Formats: sequence, structure tokens, C-alpha cells
Amino acid sequence: MKRDLLVIKFGTASLTLPSGEPDISILQEIARQVATLHKTHRVVIVSSGAVGAGKQYIKNYEGQIAQKKAAAAIGNPLLLKMYDTVFSAYGITVAQSLLERQHFANRQQFLQLKETYEELWRNNIIAIANENDVVSNRELKFSDNDELATLIAGGFGARLMMLCTASGGLMNKEGHLLSAVEEINEEVLSYVSKTKTSLGSGGMSSKLTFTHLAGKMGIKVVIFGMKEADSILKAFNGAAGTTFTPQQKNLKARNKWLASAGVSVGKIVVDEGAAAAVQDRKSLLAVGVKRYEGGFTRGELVEIITESGEVIGVGKVRISAAALAEETGRSTIIIHTNDLVLL
Repeated sequence: MKRDLLVIKFGTASLTLPSGEPDISILQEIARQVATLHKTHRVVIVSSGAVGAGKQYIKNYEGQIAQKKAAAAIGNPLLLKMYDTVFSAYGITVAQSLLERQHFANRQQFLQLKETYEELWRNNIIAIANENDVVSNRELKFSDNDELATLIAGGFGARLMMLCTASGGLMNKEGHLLSAVEEINEEVLSYVSKTKTSLGSGGMSSKLTFTHLAGKMGIKVVIFGMKEADSILKAFNGAAGTTFTPQQKNLKARNKWLASAGVSVGKIVVDEGAAAAVQDRKSLLAVGVKRYEGGFTRGELVEIITESGEVIGVGKVRISAAALAEETGRSTIIIHTNDLVLL
């Protein structure tokens, strides 16, 4: 029987010391608890911390882009060595998986990546995933590792994604932890502070954004912390953190890839008529496009957005952004219905 996939993401602030270096005691706790879940699940750990592990070796480190890339180059093997040490105590082998957006946006590269992961899982190996900061550029970077975790969870068919955060979950305006959230609506969003930690690149706003997307793909999400004993196991069982109920959707594998891989690649804003047509499972035509963002090319994935700002779908474009500018007002098919997923 095929084991369910579990994706667990640990951000910089949740697994590092104040100095930014990985906290070995936290990594030991991660290994101890994940080893239990590994017995019944295929596991991917999405882990930050490489820059923090390597920056001490960069003279006069000030956080410049080149310095961050150099620190990541040093820190990636150091961080993996730490994970290898803590997991080897439980007889578990780990593998490093440094990823770029193209691994998800290009269908063939994605399928090759999936085959690699399947081989790791067949051999009971846990992949430690992170963005390949050494070569990634500003335009093609993931917004943060919350996005990367969502791409992996959606693309590979996870039923559960766990996001570790310093706050331990979502708090209401009175500072009380919400144990469960049925829907991410305006009230829930109003609870979010716009601030983020000095160490991390994301924050609760980012987590809710990608929790919302994951939920639309039928993935349950738990946002939790590492401050209490057995926190990962408790969160897995719904006894800690905040659990977000997913929408009941049974998307096919290719459509899950479309839905997950399309995050932030580009945006097309459509008028009311086009929005209605798309939601009625019809192709998107150029005549219904009001404006677009991003320098996307033919075959890339974009979000389809109403004029009010609601994301209604993701699709693979048949023409580039440059060509789209020349098709304004025409009946040219921009996204065919076969390459469209409604969200």
C-alpha cells in the first residue's frame, strides 16, 4: 500500500539560534519526531538555514546578494551534514534536494524531479529540500520556502502539509491560538501582523497565502511551533498549532501540477465576461484580457485574476506576454480549456 506524502517545512526562525546558525537541539527533536512519522509516511522536509550556517565564514558579512549566495554555498553541505547526523541515529538516510522554479514550471523537468523523489521514497530516504540560492535569480526565485513546500505538496499529491513557525500557529486579535480554521476569509486575514522575523523571509501572511492555495488543492495544512514537547507529533494529530480545513477537491495529477506550479509565474487580469467564461470551463480569449503582469513566454503558467483581485484559475499560456500585447481585442486563444485549472 502506497504511503501518504507528508511535507514539513521549517523556517529559519524556527530552527536557528539568535545568531542565525542552526540549533542542533532543534534538529535532534525534528529527527526524533519525524522518525516516528517516517514509519507510516513518505516524508519531505523543506528546510531553511543554509545561509545562517555558512555566513560566519564570509568576512565582513553584510547580507548582500553575492554574500548570501556564497554563504548558502558553504552552508548547504554543513546543514545537510547536521541533518545526516541527527537522522542517522534512527537509521534514516537523508538526501539533499536543491530546487529552482523551473523544476516546477516545466512539465518535463517536473516529471523527472518526481521520478527522482519516487526513487528516494522507494529506498526509505528523506529528502531535505531547499531553494538553490547559489544560482537562483531575483526574477525566478520562490517568494519563500512556504511557496516551495506548497509546490512540492501540490505537485506530488500530499494530503497534509505542516508549516513550522516561531508563533506556534495563528493567533486571534486577543492573542489566543486558534486551534482550527474552516475558511481563510477577511476576518482570519485581519488577525495577521504585517511584521516578520528578522531571520526569516516570510511570515504569517505568506503562510496563509500558501495555506489558502494548498486548501484549494485538497491539502490539509497545520501551522505549528517547536516550543512544546512532541510539538510535531501533536500538530500532526491536531493537538497543537492551527489546523486549516481543505476544500474537497479531487484534482487529477496533471491539474495539481498546473495549480501548484503556476504560483507567481505571471498574472492575467480578465474582465467580467471572460471570468464567467473561464469559470464555465471555456478557453480564455485575448478579447477578455484587461492587463497582464510578468514577462511570461509560451508554455509558462500564469494566474487568472478578476478585476476585483480574485484568483479564479491557473493555466498554461499559448502565446508570450509580448505577443499578447499585439492580440488585444481579438478572439485569439490565450489559454485553452484543456490547460486550465479552476481554483
